[in-house]
Amino acid sequence: MLVLAFFLLVAGARLSAQQKLAAIINAAAVKKIEKVLSSDDMRGRATFTPDIDRAADFIEAQFKAAGLKTWNGGKSFRQPFVMVRATPVSVTATIDGQDLLSGRVFAVSSSADLSVDENSGYEKPTIKSGGNIGVEAMHYIHEKKNYLVLVDTSYTASFPRLGRYGRQQFKSDRHVIFVLTAGDPVHYSIHLRQEVTESKLANVVGILPGKSKKKEYVVFSGHYDHLGVGKPDNQGDSIFNGANDDASGTTAVVMLANYFGKLKNNKRTLIFAAFTAEEIGGYGSQYFSQQFDPAAVKAMFNIEMIGTESKWGTNSAYITGYERSDMGKILEKNLVGSGFTFYPDPYPQKLLFYRSDNATLARQGVPAHTISTSKMDSEKFYHTRGDEIGTLDMDNMARIIQSLVLSSRTIVGGKDTPSRVDVTQLR
Repeated sequence: MLVLAFFLLVAGARLSAQQKLAAIINAAAVKKIEKVLSSDDMRGRATFTPDIDRAADFIEAQFKAAGLKTWNGGKSFRQPFVMVRATPVSVTATIDGQDLLSGRVFAVSSSADLSVDENSGYEKPTIKSGGNIGVEAMHYIHEKKNYLVLVDTSYTASFPRLGRYGRQQFKSDRHVIFVLTAGDPVHYSIHLRQEVTESKLANVVGILPGKSKKKEYVVFSGHYDHLGVGKPDNQGDSIFNGANDDASGTTAVVMLANYFGKLKNNKRTLIFAAFTAEEIGGYGSQYFSQQFDPAAVKAMFNIEMIGTESKWGTNSAYITGYERSDMGKILEKNLVGSGFTFYPDPYPQKLLFYRSDNATLARQGVPAHTISTSKMDSEKFYHTRGDEIGTLDMDNMARIIQSLVLSSRTIVGGKDTPSRVDVTQLR
């Protein structure tokens, strides 16, 4: 009888917890947040526009209502930073006595006038053939060194794409110069002139202090920017609403903040972050990542495009970089009996682990992974004007967010700590 009573007590407690979870996170509550973020009034939440500021105002109000603390004890939930827009005016380059043709040199520099030669002390790494030029380039941009990056001529067709990395960047005294060349130059001289303007951006960050492990952090994040307004289509629609990309992820962050803010039983400190500027290079998450000792961040749940069902149907999602840490296995263990399943990323060729806001912390060894359901080989409305709330499944979104609560509970509670990402294997 005692054994039966014990099991009935456990079952009753579990049912009560599930009912409480569903009372806070449900389709109606999810839709209420999603509807605002993806509305035409937000005009696609483009970076550097008043529209994204309105979205930030809304997210701030939600964090305040959830009872979160502000970032660094400030008056606002905004985490401001400065971006530099650099427009090249002229580039001259000589490599071992030969003038380099236009379009074979790109710089990531916030300097209006920059001259570099072999005596400048720049390291000279090489992006060799057979790799991924974008992933390799981002590695050097994230490093805190000056580089002259030699790019193999096998990348001639894709090399011009590196130019976009220099258009928007953080204000910095570091410089990274990419040169398309077949060899390792002994003598070189590069002179760059560009117009430089500064703009202000801000993440929205809320904190829920931990009960016993205040200096250990678990991050829940998504990006709140999107593509803004473009030319009208045949139906006269000009707004890229970004309902799935990534109002859905931001909605999840708000819902999780609301849930954990009501429970207030988290052992580790929880950080809820809505990132800006993901669509133009992930600058919001890069700045955010610079504010922490990576060793103190025990896990990051980045949430990206969860509004449509995954390739396995409803009640499922995938984890990018699943093999990089044991975080996925911890989540699976916590989901046993829930009816929900997390899978490894089924699109490894898309390099999604490197393409979302988890990437910067992952490069620092944090078990930082993106949770998504997006069918990246067939997502009909991805980056189109058709990415509107009517294409999303609110019931499934609610179940995904509930699954994040259930699967993260031993990490939030300080019982489980995912293994670190091996940074030597990230390139």
